[in-house]
Amino acid sequence: MKLKNKQFGEVEYTPENVLKFKNGLFGFEELKSYLLIKTDNDLFFWLNSTDQHEVAFPLIGLRLIDDSYPQKEDTEAFGIVTLGNEPSKTTVNLKAPVYINQEKKEGFQTIIDQDKYSVNYKLFIE
Repeated sequence: MKLKNKQFGEVEYTPENVLKFKNGLFGFEELKSYLLIKTDNDLFFWLNSTDQHEVAFPLIGLRLIDDSYPQKEDTEAFGIVTLGNEPSKTTVNLKAPVYINQEKKEGFQTIIDQDKYSVNYKLFIE
């Protein structure tokens, strides 16, 4: 199978590589299947829809930001990154993490009900 978009060009994948999101992601509930892509020279992972190839979300592992970030059993927590035109404007959503179980190829997004976590956490310090 092939995924084609402007970001990555053409990416070959097999059905075994596809992550299933039963409820989709917030605002993209109709998109249920994604690839988790990591390029060698990129700081971020990319969650790319296999249903709609041009939809891709940059992700960062939240344990890199906060080593006590809430985890769910057998998953890794990622935050969706909003890329700014300057590094100082790049933020990550700590409030609504994406949890991924790479072994089961499943994921989900939830909201952390704690004021400690921001929707627009600045990823880089000026």
